[in-house]
Amino acid sequence: MFSQSDILQTLPKQFFANLVAKVNAKVSQGYDVINLGQGNPDQPTYDYIVDALIESAQNPASHKYSQFRGNANFKEAASQFYKDNYQVDLDSEKEICILGGAKIGLVEFPVATMNPGDLLLLPDPGYPDYLSSVSLGKIEFETFPLKAENDFLPDLSAIPEEVAKRAKFIYINYPNNPTGAVATAAFYEKLVAWAKKFDVGVVSDFAYGALGADGFKNPSFLSTPGAKEVGIELYTFSKTFNMAGWRLAFAAGNAELIEALNLLQDHLFVSIFPAIQDTGAVALLDERAKAAIAELNHKYDERRHAFVKAAAKIGWHAFESKGAFYAWMPVPEGYNSESFADLLLNEAHVAVAPGKGFGKQGDSYVRIGLLVEPERLIEAVERIGKLGVF
Repeated sequence: MFSQSDILQTLPKQFFANLVAKVNAKVSQGYDVINLGQGNPDQPTYDYIVDALIESAQNPASHKYSQFRGNANFKEAASQFYKDNYQVDLDSEKEICILGGAKIGLVEFPVATMNPGDLLLLPDPGYPDYLSSVSLGKIEFETFPLKAENDFLPDLSAIPEEVAKRAKFIYINYPNNPTGAVATAAFYEKLVAWAKKFDVGVVSDFAYGALGADGFKNPSFLSTPGAKEVGIELYTFSKTFNMAGWRLAFAAGNAELIEALNLLQDHLFVSIFPAIQDTGAVALLDERAKAAIAELNHKYDERRHAFVKAAAKIGWHAFESKGAFYAWMPVPEGYNSESFADLLLNEAHVAVAPGKGFGKQGDSYVRIGLLVEPERLIEAVERIGKLGVF
């Protein structure tokens, strides 16, 4: 009797829903599955943040509607956070847009800023939900490859000139999901120059910005001279503060693009629960944040080192990632990412994310989520080693 809209029917299939179903089936059969296929932080939200939520939620003023475009105290905190950490000056009213998670901003962006037929450039491999924005915006897209020989950074000079001239926006994501690659200030300078040359807007997905391996400090795209002239950056609380389920993020940068996002959201949302915004301000600016983030990075370093060292012993060598919480691992000869992932799940009872789910360029890799303790990571490698595929 009722059918889905044409737009819904054009949405890409959720690749990882199939992986989750496979893992759940194995678990239901009684197998001890070590799940390294997820990208969901395993640590709890920091105590000082939970305490701040309780305090604000008990205030009756928090039970009212938020301001449509977010409450001033939270936007000011976001602006101050960028000033303190990345030396970026932001107008909290004109250059900050509050989001219910970065995914919302990334998917709604073409609806707010592009017209049918406009061209969006996307990384391959890249976050799968970027493709949802293509369908909802009724736009066109082309991909640019991220290759190991270039440390999984885009080779901007290899993007054909006719494609660059047609493109309206480009999405980038560093630290990178799925590879764990990081960007440098020098790369961002090249990107800004390229964007200005071809009149292309930049959308920087900075979801893992606080997560740097072995003390590496990730630069912000917005720290680059001229960056605000050409683009915006999205910052989420999910990874920095272990607040994945809280659904809180913001976009910052170019005032025209921020206004477009805000205008669209005026018609879709009434911003975020005020108590979560109050808590977000505390998360960003409380003096305990730096120590908590440093401790989290140390935990991921321990896991990364344990996994990479164990894997090397069986002849399985990781890309040397410097950010996020992933290990990007090559598939052995004779397999693609899906067949190898199936082998690991069925024979070793270890779940990994097939690289194909992130794009064609990822099909010779699998993504390992460093989201279990070192002992389980080492056990996973030992199980895989017994298969004798390396």
